[in-house]
Amino acid sequence: MNNQQQSSSYVWGNPDFKRRLAKRHAAEKRFKLYGIAAILLGIFLVVSLFVSIALNGVSAFWQTQIQLEIFFDPKVVTTENITTANYGKLVSQALYAHFPEVTKRKEKRQLKKIASIGGEVHLQRMIQGNPSLIGTTQSIWLPVDDEFDMLNKNRIDLSQTGTGARISESQLKWFNALKQQELIESRFNKIFFTSGDSREPELAGLRGALTGSFYTILVCLLISLPVGAAAACYLEEFAPRNRFTDFIEININNLAAVPSIVFGLLGLAVFINFFGLPRSVPLVGGFVLSLMTIPTIIIAGRASLRAVPASIREGALAMGASKTQTVIREVVPLAMPGMLTGTIIGLAQALGETAPLLLIGMVAFIVDIPSGPLDPATALPVQIFLWADSPERAFLEKTSGAILILLLFLITMNIAAVRLRRRFERRW
Repeated sequence: MNNQQQSSSYVWGNPDFKRRLAKRHAAEKRFKLYGIAAILLGIFLVVSLFVSIALNGVSAFWQTQIQLEIFFDPKVVTTENITTANYGKLVSQALYAHFPEVTKRKEKRQLKKIASIGGEVHLQRMIQGNPSLIGTTQSIWLPVDDEFDMLNKNRIDLSQTGTGARISESQLKWFNALKQQELIESRFNKIFFTSGDSREPELAGLRGALTGSFYTILVCLLISLPVGAAAACYLEEFAPRNRFTDFIEININNLAAVPSIVFGLLGLAVFINFFGLPRSVPLVGGFVLSLMTIPTIIIAGRASLRAVPASIREGALAMGASKTQTVIREVVPLAMPGMLTGTIIGLAQALGETAPLLLIGMVAFIVDIPSGPLDPATALPVQIFLWADSPERAFLEKTSGAILILLLFLITMNIAAVRLRRRFERRW
């Protein structure tokens, strides 16, 4: 015993051992610091990304508008020519009334450009809804052109105005005069949520893309959830354990990691070229995205079924239930929260996919709002792609605003998946 104590005291008191122990502790502290630094760096990059997108995108929810006294001249618009009347002339006359000194044709054209052409559509809808406005003067807020919208939001360098610039010195002077008269205001951008796509940034909206994404995800849900749940039940509860089922399981796991563009190529070859389905419709988009989502649902469903204790199955079988009755009435209801969680996660992943939808033609310029899954449409991530590729600077804030909305949907779906799992999941 004394020899062991002497040996132990010799080891602990050995300078070489103390030096190695101190070196080991120092290495552990450095490893922890490296981990903390990596986490902080990741958080910093993510926060920087979100802040950058938010700073560029928040302004998309506000639009610069001009208040004009519009006289619905009976000589210009009548009950017979409501759809063909020259509403641009009404806007021009209202603008000219504020600057009677502007008489030259070139200056009048420049002055007219302050107001957006979308004002003409707004006036036409007003007359169509209430023809009695003809012959009256109404104070109406109309959107300005995207360049002046950017100018009002301080997104244009004033040093760039002048000869050769998109905003001339005269236009800048007139715009500032209107602001001094409190005829220019920033208002909530309803067009961003109620209109479809447009070549004019101030008139472009997300309603068409949101509707297309809704129909696409709806088709994806109706296909992927039943197929994925049924496949998970068969593979986990009924399929025999042999090489064939092992081969199927390996391929399901591999499909969950296949790049999304491969599913787009598959959808282009099968659904469009072979079956002859129309391009750029949510129905085909839902089919393609369901191919991506089904493996995720199968994997999550099998894990949920595997988590149900064997005693549940044995008790049901002991009471005289068949294998099918046991699975459908006892096991599946207990595993359903996990299946739904996997479904929501899979749909959230599908909602943010762009590559497969590009290959099936949902990248087309669609102005009309789709009324069903067979109408031409685009999707929210594809709309972001289209706006990001546009040269107009006003589409930059539109792109960032659409990204914010897409992130909001994705975060909401992931939170719903977590809450659903915590609320209904049973721990055995």
